[in-house]
Amino acid sequence: MTEEKVVDRSSHALPYGRTLNFKTVTHDDGFSLLRMTIREGRRFTIIDLDENSAKALSADLADWAKNKSGTS
Repeated sequence: MTEEKVVDRSSHALPYGRTLNFKTVTHDDGFSLLRMTIREGRRFTIIDLDENSAKALSADLADWAKNKSGTS
């Protein structure tokens, strides 16, 4: 069984009572991921992102915010 070191990064209150949390998760072999947890009431969605996925998501979020449009 592998060990994980988990470090809290940030927490964000979202519309409709949702919460978004980011954590850095580092495995004992040095592999690191960004863990994104979305809480909706009692329901949790957990998504682990590698560096490339985090960069792509970041670019999409920044582009949407800049253009204030959800369509391409």
